[in-house]
Amino acid sequence: MTAGTYTNPILNADWSDPDVLCVGDDFYLTASSFGRAPGLPLLHSRDLVNWTLVGHALQRLEPAAEFKAPRHDCGVWAPSLRHHDDRFWIFWGDPDHGIFQINAPEIRGPWSRPHLLKAGKGLIDACPLWDEETGEAYLVHAWARSRSGVKNRLTGHRMHPDGTELLDDGKLIVDGDRIPGWFTLEGPKLYRHDGWFWILAPAGGVETGWQGAFRSREFFGPYEEKIVLEQQDTDVNGPHQGGWVRTPSGEDWFLHFQQKGAYGRVVHLQPMRWGDDNWPVLGDDGAPVAVHPRPDLPPQPPAAPATDDDFPGGRFGRQWSWTANPPPVSASLDRGDPHAGWATHHSGDGLRLTCVRSTDPHDLRGLPNVLTQRLPGTPCAVEVELRLDSEDPGARAGLAVLGDAFSWIGLQRQTDGTVQLVHRFAEAVAEAERDAAHPVSAPEGRARLRIEIGAGARCRFLYDVGDGPCPSGPVFAATPWRWVGALLGLFALAPTGQGHAGAATFTRFRIDQL
Repeated sequence: MTAGTYTNPILNADWSDPDVLCVGDDFYLTASSFGRAPGLPLLHSRDLVNWTLVGHALQRLEPAAEFKAPRHDCGVWAPSLRHHDDRFWIFWGDPDHGIFQINAPEIRGPWSRPHLLKAGKGLIDACPLWDEETGEAYLVHAWARSRSGVKNRLTGHRMHPDGTELLDDGKLIVDGDRIPGWFTLEGPKLYRHDGWFWILAPAGGVETGWQGAFRSREFFGPYEEKIVLEQQDTDVNGPHQGGWVRTPSGEDWFLHFQQKGAYGRVVHLQPMRWGDDNWPVLGDDGAPVAVHPRPDLPPQPPAAPATDDDFPGGRFGRQWSWTANPPPVSASLDRGDPHAGWATHHSGDGLRLTCVRSTDPHDLRGLPNVLTQRLPGTPCAVEVELRLDSEDPGARAGLAVLGDAFSWIGLQRQTDGTVQLVHRFAEAVAEAERDAAHPVSAPEGRARLRIEIGAGARCRFLYDVGDGPCPSGPVFAATPWRWVGALLGLFALAPTGQGHAGAATFTRFRIDQL
């Protein structure tokens, strides 16, 4: 990258379904978080290129009881981020429950508890609009055929200006089946501009589709459409849903995602202008740009969402999320509760994870107590130091790459009290893990674990139990989940039994570029 330009993707990891907002001189972004908690990540930027993670808007998924176990393709789908009446608002669709809304006076909160605005199956990709000229409020959403039997259409509602209820039963405002060649219309973002209602929405599928624009003088239509961004002869497949933002100086920009296999949905920034026909023109005359002059904004130092963590005071950073709802903060450390106190805060550094007792400790994909962060989209090396403190036979802890298939390397306590370095994996169709390499003695109960992730998310596992780095097992190709890129995970487990099973301590987590 040369001075004065930026290179796509600007967020090279799985920040799925991004939406963006400008308030004063600050830009904010949120993204889908599906079944992970905390959810609804909140990112901040001053130049639309360099972003930092400043928090999460959703601490626990609701209904809470339904997210006690991982539901990787459920939960928070395609949120919309807005600012109205001196408050920040996020709307999203949960495909199994309906459309939710939360709001806060500041981006860092406190955020309200989720309010169910519209109950129903298959209601997704919700976006509100407050018309500042008329005082009217509106909402548009798409449909998930997997839950409702309906897809390729957008439904519009009038909404109470306080965002608490919809004022009608809804009306079909765009029917993709009536547009020749269009299918899987979804992800609408609703705007008011130059006397028109605008809906920016993708169609054609996540990996093969295009970005469309719709406009009408009236909210309920009729709408006319135009394709405004498509792959053409670039290597940016899809270009899929995102959001439009205007800078304080009046420049227009569009952020969207590209599906990249195990890396998930990475975020691109496209220039945007208005053509002579009053339609938006995205990218390079409708094709995604790879390198482009930066937005006309004050220069900012390089920044990216955090990945490294020293776990000060036993606390993990904002980049981590559990694979399901964690126990309530008020949960006591009752030794009879296998899920209480997944992570224990203490005065020193290091993440102390409780070895949670599980009836199925041989399949990480179904466990709620795996602490995860996104897999970087560029070749990198992931390292962490691990000490297995638990004396419970069968207790284990490790570093994992998680997706439809998974592989992990770590430590396990044997029945004779010794500790072994183990490396295990499971294919996508497998119901349980098996050894990827022969176990190795770890006489001090400690190990440095390393995963080198090369092109194509091909993972090479290594360990050091005191004799220097050693490779372990064959190369493992990371895989995504259905809607989620592969994740890096830390975990501690124990077989079923009585009482507290002890813990494992992780220190000095690092991700370095290769």
